[in-house]
Amino acid sequence: MSCSVLLRLHPGDLHRVLLPGYNAATLRLLCSASRLSRSLRESYRLLQLPEEGDSSPAEVREAYMRMAKLYHPDSGAPTADAALFCHIEEAYRAVVTHLARRRPTSPYAQTEEDEEDKTKGQAPQHRQYLSFEGVGSGTPSQRERQYRQFRMDRATDQVLEYRRKRMEQAAAEEGAMVVRDARMRSKQIKITQAVERLVEDLIQESMARGDFRNLSGAGKPLSKFDHNPYTDPMTHNLNRILIDNGYQPEWIVVQKEIRESIKKMRERLQEARSRLGSPMRHSEQLRWKEQCADFADDLKKLNKKVDTFNLIVPLMSLQMVHFSMSREVDKVLKADQEYRKEKEKERKREEESEEADASRQNSRQGLIMWMQSLLK
Repeated sequence: MSCSVLLRLHPGDLHRVLLPGYNAATLRLLCSASRLSRSLRESYRLLQLPEEGDSSPAEVREAYMRMAKLYHPDSGAPTADAALFCHIEEAYRAVVTHLARRRPTSPYAQTEEDEEDKTKGQAPQHRQYLSFEGVGSGTPSQRERQYRQFRMDRATDQVLEYRRKRMEQAAAEEGAMVVRDARMRSKQIKITQAVERLVEDLIQESMARGDFRNLSGAGKPLSKFDHNPYTDPMTHNLNRILIDNGYQPEWIVVQKEIRESIKKMRERLQEARSRLGSPMRHSEQLRWKEQCADFADDLKKLNKKVDTFNLIVPLMSLQMVHFSMSREVDKVLKADQEYRKEKEKERKREEESEEADASRQNSRQGLIMWMQSLLK
């Protein structure tokens, strides 16, 4: 048929003339070439798939798993985002539904459909009851594959949802345990404080009544304890033997030496400062600096002795801290200022008392002279 004849034909006649020239596969290809909706294109874009919609189910599944590894909250990746993963999951479901509803367009799918039509009457009768929960489209074999994929996706979603609920439950239980422990500690502290206050009140009342005045051991040293619960029996017995024979533990001797040494050093520095004026002249400042340098050298030696004491002391609560040069000098200067203020006040009191004595002496002499003049 020539082109001029085709142009003169009515559109309906043209359709009837041209329709036999197309086979069924070509028509299905034209029908499937319709443009995708905007939301479906957005779903393909979220899964990083081509927007033409020609991806296979395996490619869609692979893209979904790749995105889940990147953005799933339980993946542990730095790019994990719960909100974005929800959008990706919705997009995946939309794409799977689209692929399930799309009719097959390949020659192999057409051949399979033709075979299904040929064997439709020979299929077992129970095949018509295979609903696959309403999932999928196409031949029963195609629907079965789609249903298996759907079940895998649903199982994956259920596992992820179960893990999320378990994590939320564990976090809630942990928070409840922390709150309960805090309440128990607060309650125990309140009870302990209340008992201590009660005992202290009872002791004060007994002391006010005089119950402790006539005790048998009043004014006498405490008797030796038979057992120390904080040391092992061997150490306790050795200490008892040393004490009974006049010996003292090494840490007690070192502690006594440290206290006596720091006391003597402070007294020497205090005496050196008292010999200087206030305010100090230039020469006095130089002497004061020399005294402070000597004090710093002695303080270094004393701090080494403190380290030795901390290594041999049996209890952590008895350990000592290093003596600070600046703190010790400040104490000496403050004590010297107070001493000078007291000396100044005492001098003023002496002057006032001398003036009062002189005034009384003058008044007494005047009275005597007046009486002598009166007697004459």
